[in-house]
Amino acid sequence: MLLGTPGEITEAVPTRNLADDPNRFLIDPHDHIDARREGRRRGLEIVGFYHSHPHSPAVPSATDLREASYSGYLYAIVSLAAGPAEVRIYRFDSGSFVAMPIVTVS
Repeated sequence: MLLGTPGEITEAVPTRNLADDPNRFLIDPHDHIDARREGRRRGLEIVGFYHSHPHSPAVPSATDLREASYSGYLYAIVSLAAGPAEVRIYRFDSGSFVAMPIVTVS
């Protein structure tokens, strides 16, 4: 899960996968609640989600589109298909993904 403020990701929080299929991901509801509470305690909110595509590009798949349900949230996809890993971020709005620019600050 991605924590931050609107328009800014400040932290990626790992969660447990409850899916039986290693190519699918189902966030553990307890981890979701814990991340939301911890974020709120620190003045942050859940702004999106991230997952990897081990064998395909960092673009939303048909499954990603079918299962996306948080309009206005960010979805980061990490492609591991070729080195180095590639990260792209999309906002899910009105039933489709819109590519977003990435600006890193150190």
